[in-house]
Amino acid sequence: MLDPIAGTLEHFMTLVSARQKLVASNIANADTPGYKTQDIDFQAELRNATANLPPVPSEVSGLRVKNDGNNVDLDREARLLAENALRFNIASNLLRSQIKIVRMAIEGGNTSS
Repeated sequence: MLDPIAGTLEHFMTLVSARQKLVASNIANADTPGYKTQDIDFQAELRNATANLPPVPSEVSGLRVKNDGNNVDLDREARLLAENALRFNIASNLLRSQIKIVRMAIEGGNTSS
């Protein structure tokens, strides 16, 4: 019923959710010896939205590895948490607007509710 933008927003929000889980896992394992930071290539996954496949996590390269083999950078993870919150808020506001438009069309343009 909603236009294709709503489907794209749904996929976008699914990616944000998947990334949030990965970031939370990275933070939870910040002190786990040998743990390697996981992430998804957000832009690539968004471009592949039509494939309708779950995002594929991969190890993040280029991070400083500590003596115990762990490479979680808490500053990076905190930045990703903030970025995810912003992306989720934008997407949910856009989706809310799409639903409002459909609702107005159903109600014949009546905005009294």
